[in-house]
Amino acid sequence: MKGYRISVIRHGRTAANDKGIYIGRTDFPLSDKGAAELAGKMDEFRYPNVARVYSSPLRRCTETAEILFPDVQIQTVDNLIEMDFGTFEGKSADELVHKPEFKEWLKGGMDCRPPQGESVKEVQLRIFRSLREIIRDMMQEDLLHCAVITHGGMIANMLAGFGLPKISPQELQCQPGEGFDIYVTADLWQRSQAFEILGMVPYSR
Repeated sequence: MKGYRISVIRHGRTAANDKGIYIGRTDFPLSDKGAAELAGKMDEFRYPNVARVYSSPLRRCTETAEILFPDVQIQTVDNLIEMDFGTFEGKSADELVHKPEFKEWLKGGMDCRPPQGESVKEVQLRIFRSLREIIRDMMQEDLLHCAVITHGGMIANMLAGFGLPKISPQELQCQPGEGFDIYVTADLWQRSQAFEILGMVPYSR
């Protein structure tokens, strides 16, 4: 059966990543270190040849797309944007560790949310909508392999929520500039809203 491969890749490092603070909607660019790391990965590993790149609209993602896939069309998808961390935005875990609302959020659960932020259930709904849009595009235009550049939390929730085999989000963490290949068939997606998790990206040379 015909299938479609998507390389889902986390954006490169930012200054906020180095400081260990939560950034959701704040539009940090890549740091110089982050851009250099991506260039180094391109030398050491092999990134896929893709027909199109779908990206979160935030700069750290579009800049990553431009570095990793310089000659490929980039299409932004609003629903690929990072989780809204509400009042936790711009703060580190050390700053929040004694707050009851932070402890409650860390317990997890689909309806748990930061104050004024977004729940996992809401994130999963956005992920589904983004996947539906991307998969529809790929099938209509016969794009057999595309890339998605998004955020670490979005990747973990995407694969945990819709990927097979079932894996916990904690096991789906990936480093900047890295991610997973997934494989979509029309039958599995339409029947179960699911895809197959293939393995890690980039690839060894």
